[in-house]
Amino acid sequence: MGSLQLDDFVAGWVGGAAAVIVGHPLDTVKTRLQAGQGYGTTFNCVLTVYKNESIAGFFKGMSFPLVSIAVYNSVVFGIFSNAQRLISQYRYANPNHPPALADLALASMATGAVSVGIGGPVDLVKIRLQMQTQTFLAANLGLKQRTTGFSLQTAYRGPVHCVGSILQQEGLAGLYRGSSAMILRDIPGYCLYFIPYTFLCGWITPEGCHSPSPFSVWMAGGIAGAISWGTATPMDVVKSRLQADGVYLNKYRGVIDCISQSYHNEGLKVFFRGFTVNAVRGFPMSAAMFLGYELSLRALRKQAEANS
Repeated sequence: MGSLQLDDFVAGWVGGAAAVIVGHPLDTVKTRLQAGQGYGTTFNCVLTVYKNESIAGFFKGMSFPLVSIAVYNSVVFGIFSNAQRLISQYRYANPNHPPALADLALASMATGAVSVGIGGPVDLVKIRLQMQTQTFLAANLGLKQRTTGFSLQTAYRGPVHCVGSILQQEGLAGLYRGSSAMILRDIPGYCLYFIPYTFLCGWITPEGCHSPSPFSVWMAGGIAGAISWGTATPMDVVKSRLQADGVYLNKYRGVIDCISQSYHNEGLKVFFRGFTVNAVRGFPMSAAMFLGYELSLRALRKQAEANS
């Protein structure tokens, strides 16, 4: 049982790394759109980023999430799998008993609550690095870029410098800016992530098969990701704005103030900004994540059986 618990964390790390590689370019577009930089449409955002920053602009800040989100994903899958087994052990006296809907919901909610401890700082640093553009400064100061006269220096030289700057300027609490919004996003978000995945995997897998095929895992993971990220968009917008806030100036005092200002300035539609990118990005990113997780977990367990 102990080795299987460790296997979940290791497999989650592999899945997280796969998801970052697949999803980071669209994640950059999503972050830029949600932070309110005047890009307008998704297509215009893609063109603007490419024109001003070339292909490298879509991978800005990727080195940090490639390492950190892999660790974060390891924790997410490790917590979910172990919580699910613990609940099954408590309710059915068998950790491998098929979970009921309530069991999956409880394990998902626990995962969402605990994961913010690691995910909050990871997301914050990723977004701060993604937001280092002159467009962002001009948009927030209400100035036209051609008349500002600014020679913008990047606020952060890299992930380590970013963490150090935040700690120095905002203290430890600064690393958890936007965490309240993240909790409100992730607790229901993980319910709409793991529950659809579990049921879709069972539905797609033919009867008599001991485990789902790679295609079943890929398809179920992709659909679950699109559902989860699509429905999480309103609170994801608030979280992104709070975390992007502070790169050059502070605009929001908290979740309620961010919601109020965003609604007052841009209307209800602002909370669905990036919906298309979230849903589209959610499919390949989550498909890669679950496929990486399941395949590596099977390989680890097969190796453990061979060594026993």
